[in-house]
Amino acid sequence: MTPTTYTSRVFTLESLDVPGGTETVLRGGRNLFPLLPDAFAGIRRIGVIGWGPQGRAQALNLRDSLAGTGITVAVGLRPGSRSAADARAEGFTEESGTLGDWLAVTADSDLVILLIADSALAAHHRELFAALKPDAVIGLSHGFLLGHLRESGGEFPAGHAVIAVCPKGMGDSVRRLYVQGAEVNGAGINSSFAVHADPDGRATDLALAWSVAIGSPYTFVTTLDGEYRSDIVGERAILLGAVHGIVESLYTRQRLAGAAEITAYERSCENVTGPIARTISRAGLLAVREELDAPGRDIFDGAYTAAYGPAREIVAEVYDEVADGTELRSVILAEQRLGARPMSRIGGSPMWAVGESVRALRAERELSVDPFAAGVFVGTMMAQVDEFAERGHAWSEIVNESVIEAVDSLLPYMHARDVAHMVDNCSRTARLGARRWGPRFQAAYEQIAYPAADDPADAALLAAFTTHPVHEALATAAKLRPPVDISVA
Repeated sequence: MTPTTYTSRVFTLESLDVPGGTETVLRGGRNLFPLLPDAFAGIRRIGVIGWGPQGRAQALNLRDSLAGTGITVAVGLRPGSRSAADARAEGFTEESGTLGDWLAVTADSDLVILLIADSALAAHHRELFAALKPDAVIGLSHGFLLGHLRESGGEFPAGHAVIAVCPKGMGDSVRRLYVQGAEVNGAGINSSFAVHADPDGRATDLALAWSVAIGSPYTFVTTLDGEYRSDIVGERAILLGAVHGIVESLYTRQRLAGAAEITAYERSCENVTGPIARTISRAGLLAVREELDAPGRDIFDGAYTAAYGPAREIVAEVYDEVADGTELRSVILAEQRLGARPMSRIGGSPMWAVGESVRALRAERELSVDPFAAGVFVGTMMAQVDEFAERGHAWSEIVNESVIEAVDSLLPYMHARDVAHMVDNCSRTARLGARRWGPRFQAAYEQIAYPAADDPADAALLAAFTTHPVHEALATAAKLRPPVDISVA
């Protein structure tokens, strides 16, 4: 079971009412920034290792939040990194001591936040561990390294605190919503945190300070293992892999029924990433069904109950393979096989050529929710919710990993570009997972769900959805999030 409570000597915590009990959370906001020096006691230099989307966002947010405190934020990059020019353009420089070689920055930092790519972390973590100061704190933003150490027989170095702060969204959204927070206090991306090792008893407040400093509107507790399982499963399921399978299968279904290309795209990808996602973000999962007219609700019900079972089977299979290490081994084998070769792109199917034309039409019309697409998408989302609940995850983790991260971070980016663009430009770990599981979801919808969608809806399954405790948990979590929209250029 995922823990639900924690204490802090610095921050005032809140009890969040959730189905069956309460969870301890920290409500963020810029009003907490004056507490950061106390919470970061003993930390004079934070080294952010890597300048990918998360590295860039977190380095900038930390620097801005800690301005004037005497705590320095430095960026560490591999020799010859092409990211150095962008880091310099953002004000991190060798002359100021805020940009340097990754091992040198590691050696000089009291908190070392490892945000390099998973493949680089797997290959170079021993060098980074060897460079650590004796009492330095190791920081992570997801549990991949824990999984890799288990598979390789390694372990974190003794004597070092190991903490994780894991934003529930892309690095770009972590930065964009932090910037919006200058006008709307507390705007940002929610984060989970975990304390994996705490030799001197200060790890919880360090993690909470890190979460506040990157702009998290609320922070909830998990374990590094729980974060690893929910994060990797979510990537393969509703956050990325399943979304790809859903929109490809919906597009094909529309085309086979005689729809024109633009109509088929609007009733598949455009609908999922646009009106369906916005409805969930604004009003919750139930609203997607309740705001339909009676015929549309019947279509939703048939699609929901047809899609839920096949989707649940695949989510459970993904979870099993993540939990026992099979999924991580497949990623590592793929990395070894691919080496430095570029990975082929998936955006070559006929539907993706239509996306640009559809996006050009947005100014002329506003789409309503397509009930069939909505039923498939919500059915799949609920399959992940139920799987996570059965596996013992806390409600904050369930709703953030299964709902909030999707509709408030990833789907807006997919709407601005398209799902294939996201798959082709995400981390290699997520990309490999989406390429493996997306076709599995697609086949399950086309071969199992869609042929059954015209059958009478399963009344018991539908009743379970309309009375599900996730709606209470999601509504409670939504109260801690300012009503801001992420802007995507």
